[in-house]
Amino acid sequence: MRETPRSQGTASDAEPVLPQPRPGCALAHTTGASGSGSPHRSDGRPPQTPRGARYTGHHGGPGTTPPVPGPSAVPPSPGPGPVPAVSVPAASVSSVFVSAVLVPAVLFALCTWQVAAHGPLRPLDERLDRALTAPSGPGATLLPSSAAEFFADLGNMTVALPVLAAVVGWVAWRERGAGATAARRWLPPLAAAVAMAAVPALVAPAKALVDRPGPPGPLADGSGFYPSGHAATAAVAYGAALLLLRPYPRRPQHSRHRALRRALVALVALLNLAVGAGLVRRGYHWPLDVVGSWCLSGCLLGALWLVLRRTRR
Repeated sequence: MRETPRSQGTASDAEPVLPQPRPGCALAHTTGASGSGSPHRSDGRPPQTPRGARYTGHHGGPGTTPPVPGPSAVPPSPGPGPVPAVSVPAASVSSVFVSAVLVPAVLFALCTWQVAAHGPLRPLDERLDRALTAPSGPGATLLPSSAAEFFADLGNMTVALPVLAAVVGWVAWRERGAGATAARRWLPPLAAAVAMAAVPALVAPAKALVDRPGPPGPLADGSGFYPSGHAATAAVAYGAALLLLRPYPRRPQHSRHRALRRALVALVALLNLAVGAGLVRRGYHWPLDVVGSWCLSGCLLGALWLVLRRTRR
């Protein structure tokens, strides 16, 4: 076959075809041999896109395709280091102090004022006492005399103080075995001892100031019955022992341990209620004497709870 020659006019009129970049090949931008700084391709041909039309990256610098991203909006995660302490708001601290210390103090002042000024609560208190101490009343049915005497004796210092001393010694020994610091080992027992020592220091002046006569019974001829020293001793001694034992065991998330803590709280509450009922039933104190002692003990236990809470944190 004979090939038909192409005409020269057609060959000369055809537009030059620019070479297309092959996939996977990078364009090299180098400086010319003359040192003029004009960029050109690695194959010697001029670049297809002028420098001014190129996409510029961050801060106007030469970019690439795709463009280089700027700084990420997500802050980098902090490296290992000490965790910053979380400050407790002042409002929460003040509210805890009010509920733990000031409220019992206000109630104690109210009871003292009613007893000393012969307020409306004092006649009601005396009628309640007669109903509870009557030989054939509901008090005799719920709490016989022998049981009332036993529970009233639990408020003696000869009974309550050894219980608190045993708990204090056990907590100090337990913290020493766990390698606790000196402040954590000795400050809670010392705070409990100070709360216990504050009972006679506060009860004795209040007795002398109010000078209330005793109820009908074996101590009817005496005076200085408000507030009850036995009720305050039992409340502070057994309550402080409960606060010292509250962090043990160390795993409060376990259901058995939570049940044990609730049982201890219920036991101490019932024990103090029985001590107060025994004192009233045996004619050793008026009911308001016991209630005033519980309010005073609430102030001391609230202050102790705040100290232990701060120490254990």
